[in-house]
Amino acid sequence: MPAKLLIQESSIMTYRHFAALTGAAALFAGAVQAQEAPGFTWEGSLELEYARTFKSDTPGNEFGAATGTLELSGAYRFNDTFSVFAALTGESLNDPTPGDRNFTDWGLYIKELGVQIETGSASFQLGKVSPSFGIAWDQTAGFFAADLAEDYELTEQLGALVAVDLGAAGMLHAGLFYADDTALSRSAGFRRARNSTASGGAGNTGQLDNGAVTWIKSFGGTELRLGVRHLSRGAGDVKSENGVVASLFHSFHHMPLDLFAEVASFSGYGGTADDATYATLNAAYALGDVTLSGTYARRDIDSTGLTELFSIGAEYEFGERYLVGAALARVEEAGATDHVFGINFEIALGV
Repeated sequence: MPAKLLIQESSIMTYRHFAALTGAAALFAGAVQAQEAPGFTWEGSLELEYARTFKSDTPGNEFGAATGTLELSGAYRFNDTFSVFAALTGESLNDPTPGDRNFTDWGLYIKELGVQIETGSASFQLGKVSPSFGIAWDQTAGFFAADLAEDYELTEQLGALVAVDLGAAGMLHAGLFYADDTALSRSAGFRRARNSTASGGAGNTGQLDNGAVTWIKSFGGTELRLGVRHLSRGAGDVKSENGVVASLFHSFHHMPLDLFAEVASFSGYGGTADDATYATLNAAYALGDVTLSGTYARRDIDSTGLTELFSIGAEYEFGERYLVGAALARVEEAGATDHVFGINFEIALGV
């Protein structure tokens, strides 16, 4: 039975306390003498993907689709304390269908935009941000590795984040936020409508009554992450969502093998009456410029049942900026099994 995390709303840091903390940091930052010259930095990636379900218990699922993902991020640093940042994402905003297979509803939108303040042992971000909760989408290797875990990634939130260096005790990330409901939630290309609190959904409240906290600790080649989050119920929702996540990564010193595991559990998932659990296990082995990977992932939601994903893949990096990959996956969901093949080509951008 899925574990339940019970977090009282009073345990989340209030906006007043967070604002006071941020204001104090800004005053302190103004007294720090700049040591770093102003400058602009940017990076990004362009990825082209093709996935085809070549065998399925549901014949209507047997089709292929191509898409592309563009990620661009940049920052201008005024000095060693103040900087502004922005990130753009271009991707298919809806899933492909047999009648609309390629670059389905492709749109470009602002993923992040704000100001960052650094004060030595702490860093603050204010604006449109991506709170820390889980890391499977960044830490796993393989075309299909993060397909399920991406369900609970926190992005496009308005609020304030803080990251504090605790020294030997690790790092602490915390934030207060809500789903972006401004004009920044629109997209170009495929015109995604502006988000509204009337649409409901956990965290879509228009108020800073949602929070997340993550603790990170490294032990040599091992990194441990523990996180919690509370997303208040939106319009028409049944419950507020409470979640917990644990991530463990280990890189072996004497062999080119990386192991990763992440488990997340939710009550009131998405503002519904559902409990939900997710698990991702991933292994990556490097042979020169080639990385072989294997993944097992599962998702169990009360109202939709169990989904299991098994995948193997290979990726080849060349020319410092380029990567090509291929993978096979078996997906079991709602009593049906899909067999999927995927390929991707990625170009790293930036200076």
